[in-house]
Amino acid sequence: MALLGRNKKINEKPAAMTLDLVKRLMRDYLFPYKFKALGALFFMAVAAAMTAMTAALMQPVLDDVLYNGKKEYIIPVALGFAGAFAVRGISTYLHTVMMSRVGHSIVADIQNQLFSHFLTLDLAFYYKHTSGELISRVINDVSVLRAAVTNTLTGFGKNLLTLVFLIGLMFVRDWKLTLAAFIVFPLLAVFVIYLGKKLRMLSKNIQSELGGLSGLLSQTFRGIRLVKAYRMEKYEEKKGAYVVHSVRDLNIKSVQISSISTPVNEVIVGLIFAAIIIYGGYQVSAGNTTPGQLASFIAAFTLAYEPMKKLAKLNSTLQMGLGASERVFSMLDSQREIHDRPNAITLDTRRAEIVFDNVSFAYNPDTLALSGVSFVAQPDKVTALVGPSGGGKSTLINLIPRFYDVSGGAISINGQDIRDLSQSSLREHIALVSQDITIFNDSVIENIRYGNPDASTQAVYDAARAAAAHEFILDLEDGYDTVVGENGAKLSGGQKQRISIARAILCDAPVLLLDEATSALDNESEQLVQEALKILQKGRTTFVIAHRLSTIQEADQIIVLDRGQIVEEGNHLSLLDRGGLYAQMYNAGIKHS
Repeated sequence: MALLGRNKKINEKPAAMTLDLVKRLMRDYLFPYKFKALGALFFMAVAAAMTAMTAALMQPVLDDVLYNGKKEYIIPVALGFAGAFAVRGISTYLHTVMMSRVGHSIVADIQNQLFSHFLTLDLAFYYKHTSGELISRVINDVSVLRAAVTNTLTGFGKNLLTLVFLIGLMFVRDWKLTLAAFIVFPLLAVFVIYLGKKLRMLSKNIQSELGGLSGLLSQTFRGIRLVKAYRMEKYEEKKGAYVVHSVRDLNIKSVQISSISTPVNEVIVGLIFAAIIIYGGYQVSAGNTTPGQLASFIAAFTLAYEPMKKLAKLNSTLQMGLGASERVFSMLDSQREIHDRPNAITLDTRRAEIVFDNVSFAYNPDTLALSGVSFVAQPDKVTALVGPSGGGKSTLINLIPRFYDVSGGAISINGQDIRDLSQSSLREHIALVSQDITIFNDSVIENIRYGNPDASTQAVYDAARAAAAHEFILDLEDGYDTVVGENGAKLSGGQKQRISIARAILCDAPVLLLDEATSALDNESEQLVQEALKILQKGRTTFVIAHRLSTIQEADQIIVLDRGQIVEEGNHLSLLDRGGLYAQMYNAGIKHS
């Protein structure tokens, strides 16, 4: 259960003030759509004015038409009502569509920016945050923000303007009664603000739980084979139920808090309404006002009550959205740790001599993953990295393309510190085949072309042949156009590995990183791919990580790593003669083969 969110307050630094968040949304996202927003605001003002006009027309209806029987007023007043409703309906439609377009465009901009920003961040960021959490930020958090932005932009402008026009009419009818009627509303505003703070915190908790749920679902579905193999369906079901119920409870609580303002408002407004009738009745009896003026005032107050309620509800929606926006902006504000230096050099070479000079690296300050690593990898040579699990082999590979930066020492290519090179040009010179095979839910040809998006179809075919993949691809239902499913669900492990190798072949980079590149192949496929890799390795600086030592016997040099340090170095025969860790691992492999 440790991986799931908990139904508790999130321990974070004090949240940014509501005003700061609103300013950021307006400055960075609303401003580009300012003219469309102003157009929508104009039609909101028209609709609000028409609402006030219907209340104003109540006076001639009562005083002139009904009370004094002036027939000449009947048609104009009736047409006035009809016109007001028609204009209000058309204006409402126009401003709703226009502001909806603005709101959805703003959210789309945020979603695009968030996704693009994620792609710029370092690998360390992805190890700190689960994929489910990141997906939740892009989808769940932004969906809440979408509701807040679209509803608030449309509702706030319309209801506020309607309220202004109606209160203006009430002041014209009886300014003393208007002041008396609205004196209590500042106290209600304080109450609404208090509820908003509670809802903001609840929103962050809800989105955190949804992130946990996304992570759980993603993890369970990816590992469904293991779940079924170990009969853990009930266990996973309990974990899912726990977080689903947590989300349910938080949502129920948010509804309780956001709705509590309704009975409070109803009671207070009911008392005010009764006071208006009592006061107005005595004023009409005394001859100080007409029945039409009182009716017009009551109509205006009644119509004003609805936008007041909606504004209170909009505050709830806004606060939920701002809670989500805090989480979104916290991601947008995250900074990557690895940067190009000013005036970074563009690497341009076909032969790369890579030197590790007293390299050390630590994922955290307490433990070194690599310490004092020094060796040279020559062009047209194969450097194999072997050793027990956790010895630092994959860490060393990750330092070459600067997925991480060294903590001490330096790595250079042709005498140039890789930290002085642009990351783009450095990685352009590196092809990676990992034991963690990534196959996208796309066609086979596009999965291979990922290594070189500009490659021709014939070049893709040639790379597939070199990786011993062409024949099995042709046997698929649509050949190279076959969509292989999420993470290559339609392919075997060996087929996925060969597509991954074809991708690296197509990249045609001078530095080749093979992290257990043949681990998922059967004997026949491995033999074919090993032949292809021998051709691919010619003229390239190749690093190979392999647990099966039989696959790296022909390596030009073998680096033996243990606990982050080089303990042995040499070729296959010299290391066997030494009788050290390599010989022990090799003999153990033969014994268990």
